[in-house]
Amino acid sequence: MTTAYFDCFNGAGGDMIVASLLDAGADASRLREGLSSLGVVGYEIFIENITKQGFAATRFDVRLDETADQPHRHLKHVVEIIIGSALPASVKEKSIRIFERLAMAEAAVHGTTIEKVHFHEVGAIDAIVDVTGAVFALHLLGVDRVICSAIPVGSGTVTCQHGVMPVPAPATAELLKGIPIAATNETGELTTPTAAAVLTTLAENFGPLPPMRIESIGFGAGTRDGQTRPNVLRVMLGSQTNETAIPGTETDLISVLETNLDDTTPEIVGYCIERLLDAGALDAYAMPIQMKKSRPGVILTVLCEAGQVATMERIVFRETKTLGIRRTEARRTKLPRRHETVSTPFGQISMKIATLDDSAQASPEYEDCRAAAKAHDVPIGDVMTAARIAWSSSSTPQ
Repeated sequence: MTTAYFDCFNGAGGDMIVASLLDAGADASRLREGLSSLGVVGYEIFIENITKQGFAATRFDVRLDETADQPHRHLKHVVEIIIGSALPASVKEKSIRIFERLAMAEAAVHGTTIEKVHFHEVGAIDAIVDVTGAVFALHLLGVDRVICSAIPVGSGTVTCQHGVMPVPAPATAELLKGIPIAATNETGELTTPTAAAVLTTLAENFGPLPPMRIESIGFGAGTRDGQTRPNVLRVMLGSQTNETAIPGTETDLISVLETNLDDTTPEIVGYCIERLLDAGALDAYAMPIQMKKSRPGVILTVLCEAGQVATMERIVFRETKTLGIRRTEARRTKLPRRHETVSTPFGQISMKIATLDDSAQASPEYEDCRAAAKAHDVPIGDVMTAARIAWSSSSTPQ
């Protein structure tokens, strides 16, 4: 598994992301060829090796033709451009997801819908090239997973289409909800909305450099000069290192949230767990403990992705009387999973399939079984048994 770790020690721009990946080894000629298939005109791409404040880096510059008409675009226009290109299907899908995140952020900031959002700066040709270029460069490098450091945003103000705005710009702040922000004494806009959308869409975790064997390093140069640190973005490419990992398994990094409760009723704890799971927690559970002065209590534990931490903590604070939540990062090993649907006398039931070596284990999805049991007025255990039998029959070689 090839991992790309973006070290945003001085922020990031869309052009810096592309430049860092080119510096790390992405094929510039293939990148140009793929971007040319977007079918848009009025710009030129300049790629050069430069020295940026003492660091050898690559510059990726999209220069617009000032005489060419570059209209403001809605999301549907950007999607049409991307779909009509010759880029790989996975690159198109990820690029569209990034622009959808941008549209959602702009819509939230301006109090409108994503269909009515005028992209302004982020809909310009340079942003389209930066977004698709970043995704395509990752594809060219064979990157399987993206991890990112905490993101510094800077301070002060920035001038945009709507006038002078505080840093981070409103759309950037919206995109970085729930994402770790790094403190810095640099002023100005360090992270742009385009870069925030790319990184928050593609990165599966935000935090320190993960265990990996570094194979390539790239520096992407920005346009300004940093006051206290170089204005470059570093990306490190490598393979995951986990000597204890079982072949065929996967590993990732998750956040573990915990709090001790001794003044909350079981009903409230149960309701809080339901809220957490409905909000997308990977898991949530409570364990009995004995607290100080021999009071009985529970430890409420939540497992979630790094980007979900703020949402989960808000639920716990709102639904319980806790005054503090502990947070740690945990690396987990997991079996590859897929879903299949089987036909039973009680209807279609989804099965979660986990594989290891040449064996597989299947578990029927509870909600499907629950709905079928209620609809047919039968015990849920009968539905689960029927689903397992159906899956076993379908997976047994004839």
